[in-house]
Amino acid sequence: MASFKALKGQGDAKTLFAAFLYFDMSFMVWTMLGPLATEIAHSLAAHGEALDQNQIATLLAIPILSGALLRIVLGFFVDKVGPKKTAITSQIIVIASLFYAYGRGESITYNELLLVALGLGFAGASFAVALPQAGQWYPPKLQGVVLGIAGAGNIGVVLDFIFAPKIAELWGWEAVFLAGGILSTVVLIAYIFLAKDAPRSVYTPRPKKLVDYWKLLKDRDSWWFMLFYAVSFGGFVGFANYMKVYLMNTYQAEMATVGASIFHEPNVQVIAGYFGALTIFAGAVLRPVGGGVADKIGGVKSLYIFFGAVAALVALMGVTKLPFFMAIAVLFLIMAALGMANGAVFQLVPQRFGKDIGIMTGLIGAAGGIGGTFLVKTLGWAKESFNSYSVGFFIFAALVLLAIGAISLVKTRWRTTWGAKAGGMI
Repeated sequence: MASFKALKGQGDAKTLFAAFLYFDMSFMVWTMLGPLATEIAHSLAAHGEALDQNQIATLLAIPILSGALLRIVLGFFVDKVGPKKTAITSQIIVIASLFYAYGRGESITYNELLLVALGLGFAGASFAVALPQAGQWYPPKLQGVVLGIAGAGNIGVVLDFIFAPKIAELWGWEAVFLAGGILSTVVLIAYIFLAKDAPRSVYTPRPKKLVDYWKLLKDRDSWWFMLFYAVSFGGFVGFANYMKVYLMNTYQAEMATVGASIFHEPNVQVIAGYFGALTIFAGAVLRPVGGGVADKIGGVKSLYIFFGAVAALVALMGVTKLPFFMAIAVLFLIMAALGMANGAVFQLVPQRFGKDIGIMTGLIGAAGGIGGTFLVKTLGWAKESFNSYSVGFFIFAALVLLAIGAISLVKTRWRTTWGAKAGGMI
């Protein structure tokens, strides 16, 4: 990866900064329902609309799924009308959704929340806007550091879990939507003034057509990569969004004790947010580490290691209810392995689909969102059906093992065909 010093005098620093702000704020908003789900459920129950575990899981899953599918839609508009117009339009929809939720407050219904969740999906699709806008300004040799800066916004989910429950405790859960709406508006104004689309002298747009997507979908390797990312990123975003619900349903008494004795914090919702942030932090910051490991030992071997660790640890979570601090440690390791697996997958993708990386990023990203939706819904279904998460954990562990089996099926062919010419470790 190029150094930060290499960026001096290259591209457009204001646009790069604006893209980072836009993506960071968007990722924070996209995952906002996760740390607020239990507070919202309690509020609805107090107003006569009690939610079961399946309904809570659906509420958390909709932003993930809509964000995944909207990545492809926004990718089309980035090519047609440019990143800036696409980003502004998308952000206006997100801001309207946030202020609507705040305005309705405790009077909001579950069906209205589902529409809000759908609107927040536009924030999750920002990946397809911010990264191309930043990357278009810079030469190929600087793409690694540029996309690393613009894409660092996934730390936003950690900030959600740290601050959202405390804001909800002090001023009500609807205040979190107000804060999100105000901050998103400020970021939008800054983005309008700072961001610029790259001129044709720097970047020549090559609009994608539906046939381009269809062509890649007929390539079997596309489906293998989509499976791997559905497991890695799907696992990360699924666990991240559901983490607080899981902790509140499983370790509420333990967290109350820990909160009183260690943090001197009586609100168990806040404590759940802190521990959720700790586990999610591992996956958010270790993605580049996974890419670095893959550069050294190869993406295939890396995925064996990371997926193997995930399968074993998730199965352990399903076998028995672990002591609280042991469960936090295991969840931390699961999220770390998933985050590094994300980096390993994208160490391989450019080597196989270098000429079509834009389209493949959209397709693989959509698959990741679908994987996250599946995980959240599976956990909610398991809790509702069996009053236990064990079956949900076992199903996800089986999916990870399926991915490991798939790696074994393709590794020899990959290494002897395109991998032999790729120039990197496979």
